Amino acid sequence: MQYRRLGSSGLQLSALSFGAWVTFGNQVGRGAAREMIAAAWDHGVNFFDNAEGYSNGEAEKVMGDVLADLRLPRDGWCVSSKVFFGSAVDPRPTQKGLSRKHVHDACHAALKRLRVDYLDLYFCHRPDPQTPIAETVWAMDTLIRQGKVLYWGTSEWSAEEIREAHRVAQAHNLVAPTMEQPQYNLLDRQRVEVEYAPLYADYGMGTTIFSPLASGLLTGKYNDGIPADSRLAQDGYEWLQRNLRGDRIEKLRAYSALAAELGVAPGTLAIAWCLRNPHVSTVMLGASRLSQLLQNFEALEVSQRFDDATWQRIAASAA
Repeated sequence: MQYRRLGSSGLQLSALSFGAWVTFGNQVGRGAAREMIAAAWDHGVNFFDNAEGYSNGEAEKVMGDVLADLRLPRDGWCVSSKVFFGSAVDPRPTQKGLSRKHVHDACHAALKRLRVDYLDLYFCHRPDPQTPIAETVWAMDTLIRQGKVLYWGTSEWSAEEIREAHRVAQAHNLVAPTMEQPQYNLLDRQRVEVEYAPLYADYGMGTTIFSPLASGLLTGKYNDGIPADSRLAQDGYEWLQRNLRGDRIEKLRAYSALAAELGVAPGTLAIAWCLRNPHVSTVMLGASRLSQLLQNFEALEVSQRFDDATWQRIAASAA
């Protein structure tokens, strides 16, 4: 396993990490979750990602139970949660968003579900137009000073919103955000590569990128339709089906053909491509089966396999 600093911080995360979005508490039960977390640990993964909104908190309960059951040394791994969407099925106003109250309450609820005394990373899962950014920065600073959180960050915030958080922190001598968790893959590049570009130099921002496979589109499984047992066939994922428009399907087929030419599984190649970006602190993996996860780990070797010209061909095939 490779390890990378989380931006300019001293925290070193595994280049590949393991997250619970969609799968834990839904497609994946405790038995399969235990098997995959154990395998991830054995392969050097030291960061496990979660959120209050994943399966209404059930994903955190599953992960917390597994981590406790495995008895892994607490100083050897990091765990995260995210706040914004709430864990209630139909959240009331104080049960969601980024108000000081919900940031506080959600943190303590996550600690209980994950069965830990502190969160290594705590993300604002989305920007909250109903709450001043200054209020959220103060709330995060308080949790850090209380020892409940070590590093805080954002997810899917605009560059200007992140800058505002830094301005508030600097003006009041508060702890500024360390990292951002954006979507990043061969099909979604603009924010990480263009919009955030000045933030890496200005603030030493780290990124814990998610959806390196574009929700499975880059695995090739949807090139000829939507399999009945796939994520896109589940209720609630109609929004992902909209990504399968005609021009995108052609790009996906071209990309899969190039992966076959190179002798690499399309999904593995997509993860390897993300690893090539020096501003990516860690690539978040998600899997519903152990075999998927083990194949994903091959991306570390694949990321070193080809020359720059080949990587440019790979990027161009999906552009």
